[in-house]
Amino acid sequence: MRTATLGPAERGEALARMADQELDVLVVGGGVVGAGTALDAVTRGLETGLVEARDWAAGTSSRSSKLIHGGLRYLEMLDFVLVREALKERGLLLQRLAPHLVKPVPFLYPLKHRAWERLYAGTGVALYDGMSLSSGHGRGLPAHRHLTRRRALRVAPCLRKDALVGALQYYDAQVDDARFVTTLVRTAASYGAHVANRARVVGFLREGERIVGARVRDMETPSGEKGADFEVRARQVVNATGVWTDETQALIGERGQFHVRASKGIHLVVPKDRIHSTTGLILRTEKSVLFVIPWGRHWIIGTTDTDWSLDKAHPAASSADIDYLLEHVNEVLAVPLTRADVQGVYAGLRPLLAGESDATSKLSREHTVAHVAPGLVVVAGGKYTTYRVMAKDAVDEAVHGLDQWVGPCVTEEVPLAGAVGYQALWNARARMAKRTGLHVARVEHLLNRYGSLAEEIVERIAEDPTLGEPLTYADDYLRTEVVYAASHEGARHLDDVLTRRTRISIETFDRGTRCAREVAELIAPVLGWGPEQIDKEVRHYEKRVEAERESQLQPDDLTADAARLGAPDIIPL
Repeated sequence: MRTATLGPAERGEALARMADQELDVLVVGGGVVGAGTALDAVTRGLETGLVEARDWAAGTSSRSSKLIHGGLRYLEMLDFVLVREALKERGLLLQRLAPHLVKPVPFLYPLKHRAWERLYAGTGVALYDGMSLSSGHGRGLPAHRHLTRRRALRVAPCLRKDALVGALQYYDAQVDDARFVTTLVRTAASYGAHVANRARVVGFLREGERIVGARVRDMETPSGEKGADFEVRARQVVNATGVWTDETQALIGERGQFHVRASKGIHLVVPKDRIHSTTGLILRTEKSVLFVIPWGRHWIIGTTDTDWSLDKAHPAASSADIDYLLEHVNEVLAVPLTRADVQGVYAGLRPLLAGESDATSKLSREHTVAHVAPGLVVVAGGKYTTYRVMAKDAVDEAVHGLDQWVGPCVTEEVPLAGAVGYQALWNARARMAKRTGLHVARVEHLLNRYGSLAEEIVERIAEDPTLGEPLTYADDYLRTEVVYAASHEGARHLDDVLTRRTRISIETFDRGTRCAREVAELIAPVLGWGPEQIDKEVRHYEKRVEAERESQLQPDDLTADAARLGAPDIIPL
């Protein structure tokens, strides 16, 4: 089976096909749950469409802690069902579904008290490992281990000696969340799903009480131009819009059966040399936990957990948020971090099922699926790691509304694009480096971003050797990768490439402004841009970075939100 290409022509064809036929299932929302739902539906043999108002993973699904984990802290809440479910999914992703994208990562938990804390925390971590093995998909990660203070300081010399009396080390997994979603979408398209980003649902179609489809606006066509809106008819529609669930539900003019509340989490990105450690860290705070996560040549530090009721498209990190993270991580670091060490900052919103608690950290991380109206299914809540279970439950619910036999979920057995053949290529990476002329570290970088699809990247370099050169001011990435983002991965704008197809926007101190024009000029031929559009894209991106920097100087959410909204979207919603 050939992996689908998500270029401009394929997007146009997908929109045309959705407009010309009745679908079995139309999925609204291109985050991890929506993409997973589309893959689940199409691999059951259903005629499937997927639309997203902005870019794939533009919301929550590109702004997470980038962890695939069982949720060790949920054990403390006695939520054994959620933890077991997540550990099973972690194992599936590591071993079968996406070994090229999901990787093991070690964490050190410093102990501050002698006997009782080691017993308490050690029991929890042992249970965590045991539940992983009992799920049937837990092998492949090392077991946890107990460390003395001396041994802990050997693996994490960054820690203050008085910050711990010993430590525990255990393993979880991590992922480039935005890349994972794009890969999910490509996999769904490879099995026949019609997928289009920058396609916004502006209303639902009704016949009596029944929802029979949606009215969709092609956001790449000016909204006032005749023909910009079209109808997509579907026997079942799935609303998988995360923190926008309530707004999407409002389009049918009825109050939803449940509500989603947004919780803001912010993360800092700092260079690898600022924290001397061979392992990630997990630290307890007064409200939750704090992670220091290895991320290539960087560390990700996060996260916060606060209520958010302002702009959902661009949640802003305030100065108070940044200070909170720096203050807590500096409690254990021998050499404290300062604002000058921060390369990147990003903020995301968790879609939590609204409950009685005022504290978002106590709201449910579980998910809910409901048939809120005939023909309309809503899936909400949950966590990134369990996206596949959420998708299965959503499609199961949609199938109840179809008057036909539909096969069971098969996504446990469907590897994502790039997974098949990855391990063989990884074993032969030195040979691949010799064949292509790339350094073996470059080959490893490509394999861990594209898996076996790295061969497509290499073919382009053979055709045009200049594409094998690194970007001038973001040399972790090759020029060919940004071209591929537009030609194969659905990137429609400069922001899509710098923020989600690559992570240049958070991995460089200039946040991508110095390489913006080079990237825009590389993708311009693919997207049909002239000099005027190139200038517009670069100006927009520079204004976005300026607005983000300004918001991060503001003292609170209200002022940070106002500052961030000073930069409009390239395509206004």
